[in-house]
Amino acid sequence: MERMEKFIDNLPPMDLMRSEKMTLVQLIIPVESAHRAISYLGELGLLQFRDLNTEKSPFQRTFVNQVKRCGEMSRKLRFFKDQISKAGLLCSVHPVVEPDVELEELEIQLAEHEHELIEMNSNSEKLRQTYNELLEFKIVLQKAGGFLVSSNNHAVAEERELSENVYSNDDYVDTSSLLEQEMRSANESGLRFICGIICKSKALRFQRMLFRATRGNMLFNQAPAGEEIMDPLSAEMVEKTVFVVLFSGEQARTKILKICEAFGANCYPVPEDINKQRKITREVLSCVSELETTLDAGIRHRNKALTSIGYHLTQWMNMVQREKAVYDILNMLNFDVTKKCLVGEGWCPIFAKAQIQEALQCATFDSNSQVDVIFHVMDAVESPPTYFRTNHFTNAYQEIVDAYGVARYQEANPAVYTVITFPFLFAVMFGDWGHGICLLLGALVLIARESRLSTQKQMLFGGRYVLLLMSLFSIYCGLIYNEFFSVPFHIFGDSAYKCRDNTCSDAHSAGLIKFRDPYPFGVDPSWRGSRSELPFLNSLKMKMSILLGVAQMNLGIILSYFNARFFGNSLDIRYQFVPQMIFLNSLFGYLSLLIIIKWCTGSQADLYHVMIYMFLSPTDDLGDNELFWCQRPLQIVLLLLALVAVPWMLFPKPFILKKLHSERFQGRTYGMLVTSEFDLDAEPDSAWLHHEEFNFSEVFVHQMIHSIEFVLGAVSNTASYLRLWALSLAHSELSTVFYEKVLLLAWGYDNVVIRLVGLAVFAFATAFVLLMMETLSAFLHALRLHWVEFQSKFYHGDGYKFKPFSFALIAEDDD
Repeated sequence: MERMEKFIDNLPPMDLMRSEKMTLVQLIIPVESAHRAISYLGELGLLQFRDLNTEKSPFQRTFVNQVKRCGEMSRKLRFFKDQISKAGLLCSVHPVVEPDVELEELEIQLAEHEHELIEMNSNSEKLRQTYNELLEFKIVLQKAGGFLVSSNNHAVAEERELSENVYSNDDYVDTSSLLEQEMRSANESGLRFICGIICKSKALRFQRMLFRATRGNMLFNQAPAGEEIMDPLSAEMVEKTVFVVLFSGEQARTKILKICEAFGANCYPVPEDINKQRKITREVLSCVSELETTLDAGIRHRNKALTSIGYHLTQWMNMVQREKAVYDILNMLNFDVTKKCLVGEGWCPIFAKAQIQEALQCATFDSNSQVDVIFHVMDAVESPPTYFRTNHFTNAYQEIVDAYGVARYQEANPAVYTVITFPFLFAVMFGDWGHGICLLLGALVLIARESRLSTQKQMLFGGRYVLLLMSLFSIYCGLIYNEFFSVPFHIFGDSAYKCRDNTCSDAHSAGLIKFRDPYPFGVDPSWRGSRSELPFLNSLKMKMSILLGVAQMNLGIILSYFNARFFGNSLDIRYQFVPQMIFLNSLFGYLSLLIIIKWCTGSQADLYHVMIYMFLSPTDDLGDNELFWCQRPLQIVLLLLALVAVPWMLFPKPFILKKLHSERFQGRTYGMLVTSEFDLDAEPDSAWLHHEEFNFSEVFVHQMIHSIEFVLGAVSNTASYLRLWALSLAHSELSTVFYEKVLLLAWGYDNVVIRLVGLAVFAFATAFVLLMMETLSAFLHALRLHWVEFQSKFYHGDGYKFKPFSFALIAEDDD
């Protein structure tokens, strides 16, 4: 045992196995160099500051005015960005590098640019509104003039006919009726009209309202405008309708004008005289032409101003973001008693202490301060943050683990093993080397365009290396299953079997004659199409799922041993790790052994019968189900060990904790008791809080829940790994259905169109069902196996991530 411990101690440490060692540091910074020191630390990005002013609101802090100024500048910059995007311009990707600009100078520049832009927008809006009114007036003159000319011509013809036939009669005045006299007097007085333009969507409701308001005493003519006009409120192009309302009386006129105002219709004065209409039309066209020229000149001037702003916008936004971030950090610091220094605290990795000190010295020198920044290490009470140094390849796997929970400080990191086990378990469910090649091509495309797509935050791009390993393992498992879009191939040689008759489709396994050495790699192609194909593959994949599940659960329990040993917790080793290993392997480790022996010996023993009667009748003779000598006594011993392991997990640990706690507080000398229940995992030189109260009932209930959860979980988790078999079978059968019932069925026809349709349906089903839905399904099931079945054995996941003050991280968050 001692030799093994020495061997483990001499193993080189892995970067990802344990999080970086952290230390709590204190900074005492002179006021004159504080801003520059925080800026340099932001460039370095290796120090996470603690907020020492949590009792103060954001408005009570020292640098609140500077934060407000930065917020106001950010608002102006967002305004500039919106204006540039609305104008259809692009910000410069490579901004002009200017010498450093002071914040006060930038604030003045931004205020001037904002005032200039607001004034230009206001003038442009007024000109646009005038232009729209003139454009509408022009359309109304053209359309309404046609209405009035035609109605006038019609009225002149009627008047001439009346004069010739009726009014020429001398006795007309005497013989005409009272109604005819009233009509003539009304005609002499003349009808009135109102011309205007309204949105096409409101025209029908507008006409109905006019009819009701005037009780039908009006004539409504309308015509489409023929061109879209910009709506001044929504700034969108809308279709409008020109209307002319003929009426009589001042009261009707008042009602019609109010209805026009309510519906947003614009009314324009149109003279009756055709000559006046033409004159006004010429004037309006002249004004429209002048306004178009003015608007174009204004747009060019505005775009020129926006382009000049766009050259510097990225640099200005970065500068303001950094300044705001610096002042946010300064608000987390406290003044000392003399009010001449700022005091800050924060976490940093131990390897970064020299870099931080160097950055602080540079800040002192560059700010011409006479006093150096004081940097010293403090004793910590709370648990440090968790920090793993990852790269482009390992970052995605670390994010998969962190989605379940951030590792406790210095806890064993599951991501080390997830890099391999996650894509492998995915491939067990997705095994098809044809589909794997398709995934591989997609992953290679994403990796090849890495530099181009790195600025876009896409989940698929972030998991490109996960997809790469998933595809490679899918090709490997597909070669083992011998499936290429569900079709087997003789890649590694000829089959080891041949059939008794001409067709293998009706052959049982007994009908397949073995006439040469076994197929060198993977499943023999002759199993395909035989009646025993499904039972054989089911048995193979189900047993393989159990072996993989038991192996991964054992790995999880072994990692709990390394955790307990790293934190010096001997209780967890003796009363948690040992009984858990005994219980799991007495039952399911034994089942795995039986599977391997059955495969190696070719026995026909029924493993279901063996495992069931191991519990029901452990002393009965096994008969034909005996796989090896002395199997029955071994089963009895393993069953007794499993029964002993349950109280071993449950009872000793709470009572030992109670005994040690009582002895420690009776004045005897005992070392610090470090247990996982009390979250006392720490470095030896850290000052940790002592728990003054020990609640035995709470500890016992917690241990009982943990023990019951493990016992039940050992059964349910092993059964859960059978999803590897179920999804692999489902994927294989779906591929077979699409191949046989779609592609082969269509290929059986001589019609080219049917073949092309069948090929298109097969490609669509393969792409969207097998390569998208099945990939997502297998991904989620592999995720569940890692989070629940694997990580629950050793991983607490109750830590918090190291979030240093870094300008690079701020820029990524804003993007």
